[in-house]
Amino acid sequence: MAEPDHNALFLTCLDEHGSAVMKVARAYTLTSEDSQDLAQEILLQAWRSLPNFEGRANVATWFYRVALHTAMNWKRKDRPRRTSQQPLLEIHAVATPDSDGVEQAQQRETVERLYQAIRQLPKAEAALILLYLDELSYREMAEVLGISENHVGVKLHRARQSLSKLMTGDSHECR
Repeated sequence: MAEPDHNALFLTCLDEHGSAVMKVARAYTLTSEDSQDLAQEILLQAWRSLPNFEGRANVATWFYRVALHTAMNWKRKDRPRRTSQQPLLEIHAVATPDSDGVEQAQQRETVERLYQAIRQLPKAEAALILLYLDELSYREMAEVLGISENHVGVKLHRARQSLSKLMTGDSHECR
């Protein structure tokens, strides 16, 4: 791929799917600093991998795959340091213009509980939940994860059950 095409494709990908980077980074880290570090690592890996992008997959699918694989590898490599971390306390939730402070606080608390629960899921289930939250189709999820659409349905059902249990406090940590 020519260098100008490389730059244009990367910028387009970043513009259209950049929010996914922060979602993935947030789900695989405990602190906002680590989220920023992981997001930068994901973007770096996407940039490095872009020359190998052959166009056989959808750009969004390829970008998600890079993000998820980078996050999973980062999490595995960073495990010793993370065992001593405290959970993320600050939440970056989007506030609706008509919501009051109490509603915003409740929304932030719910988002924090969701991310805490996602972090407790096995990495494959966490990846699937993130793709689901970004409203990817089963076909797109299957492409990103390298599994069949039917398998996506089965695994997603199980992941949602696990997440529900974690959110309601009916289960202990799933890792």
